[in-house]
Amino acid sequence: MTAMTPCLDRPGLLPRLSSHHLSRDRLTEPLLASTARVKLLCAPAGSGKSALLIECLLRAPEQCHVCWLPLAGASLSVGEFRQRLAHALGSDSADEPGLLAYLAQLQTPTWLCLDDYCRTPNPELDLLLDRLLAISSPMVTWWLSGRRRPPCNWPRLLLADELYDCERSTLAFTQTEIARLLHHLEPEHAARHAGRIVELSGGWCAGVRIALLQKCDGSRNEQLHGRPDTLHDYLEHELFSILTPELTEAWRVLAHLPRFNARLCDHLFGAGEGAQCLNTLQALGCFIEPWKDSTDWLQIFAPLTQLMREEQWPEGRSWHRRACQWFAAELDWKAAFEQALLAQEFEVAVSLLQHFSFEHLFEEQTVVLLLRLHERQGEELMLGSPQLVGLISAALLFAGRFEQAGECIGYLSRFMPQPSALNQGQLIARWQALQGWLLHLLGHIEPSRAHLLEALSELGPQLWSARLMCLSGLTQQALLRGELDVAHALNREALCLARAQGSLVFEGLLELDHAQLLEQRGASGRAEHLLANMHDLLAQRQPLAEPLLGRIALRRGRLSLSQGEDAQAAEYFESGLQMCLRSQDKRVLYGFLGLAQLAANRLDYAQAFVLLRDAERLMQQRRIPDTVYRGVLLHISSHFWLQQGRPELAREALTRVLRHYHGSDARQAPPATLELIPSLEYLLVLTDVYLGQAQSPVERLECQLQWARQRGMSRLQAQLHLALAEVAWLTGDLLMARRSLQEGVTLIERCNLQQTLRDLQLRQPRLPDAIGRAEPGHPLESEPSLQNRLSQREIEVLELVALGNSNQQIADQLFISLHTVKTHARRINGKLGVERRTQAVAKAKVLGLVD
Repeated sequence: MTAMTPCLDRPGLLPRLSSHHLSRDRLTEPLLASTARVKLLCAPAGSGKSALLIECLLRAPEQCHVCWLPLAGASLSVGEFRQRLAHALGSDSADEPGLLAYLAQLQTPTWLCLDDYCRTPNPELDLLLDRLLAISSPMVTWWLSGRRRPPCNWPRLLLADELYDCERSTLAFTQTEIARLLHHLEPEHAARHAGRIVELSGGWCAGVRIALLQKCDGSRNEQLHGRPDTLHDYLEHELFSILTPELTEAWRVLAHLPRFNARLCDHLFGAGEGAQCLNTLQALGCFIEPWKDSTDWLQIFAPLTQLMREEQWPEGRSWHRRACQWFAAELDWKAAFEQALLAQEFEVAVSLLQHFSFEHLFEEQTVVLLLRLHERQGEELMLGSPQLVGLISAALLFAGRFEQAGECIGYLSRFMPQPSALNQGQLIARWQALQGWLLHLLGHIEPSRAHLLEALSELGPQLWSARLMCLSGLTQQALLRGELDVAHALNREALCLARAQGSLVFEGLLELDHAQLLEQRGASGRAEHLLANMHDLLAQRQPLAEPLLGRIALRRGRLSLSQGEDAQAAEYFESGLQMCLRSQDKRVLYGFLGLAQLAANRLDYAQAFVLLRDAERLMQQRRIPDTVYRGVLLHISSHFWLQQGRPELAREALTRVLRHYHGSDARQAPPATLELIPSLEYLLVLTDVYLGQAQSPVERLECQLQWARQRGMSRLQAQLHLALAEVAWLTGDLLMARRSLQEGVTLIERCNLQQTLRDLQLRQPRLPDAIGRAEPGHPLESEPSLQNRLSQREIEVLELVALGNSNQQIADQLFISLHTVKTHARRINGKLGVERRTQAVAKAKVLGLVD
């Protein structure tokens, strides 16, 4: 990256940039625009400091004298440093007075760049640098990069507005910048793989480059150019080579801890010595950063901790045991529990669970840790206490392991009889609450409701968390039955109790139920506002309730999708998906479903079905019962098959899944899918009409519509109005089709349910024109929304088509394959609702998409 090249307009040799360098104006522009005399870049190895300095240096004004001094982090003596600096400046004198005088008397604008300043502390050299920086000649601008921050008088420079201190975090690549590096991929694939690289590397420049070398960009058919152990080799050379064996061991220990501070280091490495060791590692730029913006806690850079934890570390048990002791003394039960598990001190871990409550389940990784303990010590755990059995049962229900949860709940009988009638009643009520929730999640709504109501009548005030869960379960069941007023009353009672107890976690859980209620009533905007406020409150809470934030993100993704905000929905679904994956939440399913629906909106059905397949595979890997996901997956698959014109597949799936929800042994839909059964029913009516097998389709839909209208379910009403319009059009009743479509669109506009209209367009793109609704002033789809549905690459292809280029010419100009051009052309025709390229160009000109 720092190869030298002669520069004709300036004396000496100047560095050149790597052929892989990506120019980032967001970094260079502020640096070049700043009038500060000293510009400091301080960050760990591989952060892109040298490349940024070089880029700025190559853009220096023509009249400026540039002095490039690559120090390579070497430990130079004061004399050696002066000699090199004098040579770079062209000064005849290399002693300090001579250098200071030369700098003070310079008449030519000079940029003096010290790249990779001394990596180890050198008090004499640091003092010399401080005196050099104090020379306030307006002709000299210092550019300084290094891994450690030398102890100069930075406050004075900062107060005098003479220091530009580049924030370390800004040097990391953003997802958009990484996508630019993946220019050989299609934009959608580049964005997706860029997100994966950000996840792996944190945007760290060296990490991004290593990921690209190892083909983490999706181009798996190409031979690897980087060895899998490149990152290990990099750390050995750039980090461990400058550390003593004692510091190396300390760094490895800290890399295995989720967080640490000076007091914990004193406990681990010796009183006084531990804090000093931590200070030294920080001073050397050893990838230590604040933990979640904390002023006290620190962590090792996350991608490196992951690398360290993948290695074998036999001596780790003793270090984790000592960390567990310290966290327990600090009453930090969650951290102590995690360290006990890592130390394989399972009895200690079980004893620590007495300090846990239900709210701990919604802290980061708690469920994962409990499941890990259950797998190792399942039988022993059940002998502890009813509180412990309840905690493990709740974790298993959260993760969707219903069979194991049922076995766990059964262990409560071991604690009977209790010493008093009151205690006996409370234990039975606990069992009923857990059993009620298990039956609720399995879809057995009537026995579940009986258990929850009986538990609610018996649970005492001290078991308020169990009461809240009973109220939440009953709220969800009322929503599933369409009893919105009953659900609202139950939800308000539960929210009042949660707020009286000061439980923000429970309040967040209950607001998710409230948001579902608002969504059913067509108040998606209010639901989004409600969840946005709750997200902001939970984001300020420590420890972070990540599992709950994941569920909120998924629900906000659904709301954004329903309102036609695809880009925002994609962000919510992606973030919610990742959080639910980390916490092993069964609702990760809805992240995959949301992304699949977004792919279908782009007519990328191949990607949509890949996402559905990935969701099914994950559910099976985690041993989640198919009652949780099978009906939901077949429902969304049927949507896609109807849009593709494959009604025979949709009918087979719909008939099979509806048998599961009808009849004497019928089950209720999963709590997160309130409209599942009505939606399956109207899709089956559509399928029968497509196949010419329908019997009284209009009457069946009108019956459903009446049911939804009586319950005030605005969202479902809109879907049914459009389904009725589609059936009427297909059966030749244009008057009813026009009236139903108008009623549906009126409801859609009032409640902002754009996805409902889009679903109809994807199934029947010619329906609005055919029934005479496409009059001027009443377009079915506005120009901006249609333009948003075309990707940037599709617009580029469309512009070249408009200029008369053939497919091969377009492929040559855009450096893509002929097959890719044809795929883009097919998608463009589908999105514009045309069949030929001439029609696509004509419509695009009318819409203003091309000139």
